[in-house]
Amino acid sequence: QVQLVESGGGLVQAGGSLRLSCAASGRTVSNYVMGWFRQAPGKEREIAAAINWNGGATYYADSMKGRCTISRDIAKNTVYLQMNGLKPEDTAVYYCAAGASVTRWGRSPDYDYWGQGTQVTVSS
Repeated sequence: QVQLVESGGGLVQAGGSLRLSCAASGRTVSNYVMGWFRQAPGKEREIAAAINWNGGATYYADSMKGRCTISRDIAKNTVYLQMNGLKPEDTAVYYCAAGASVTRWGRSPDYDYWGQGTQVTVSS
């Protein structure tokens, strides 16, 4: 089992920045893909960014490219999502997820473990 705990969400004005953190515990995630998904009210959950823990390859959704950076701290077993230039449409609950057999970055059923989510609200 892998436990994921997100933090760092909050209320920010448009144009501002936030850094989300996802602390992993339990089973090692060294061979996992770690993803950040988000779900806005009334919308489907979508991938924001993902990183391969082993090697560091990354993926960004088109909507996030150029505005965010996903990274990992191996020593702290933590994944980060640095978001800049936030827009009101970025308002959502952001979830951290871990998958051992991810076939496509944004395919949520491939992710085995999920955190509880952290709310990000961007005011205009």
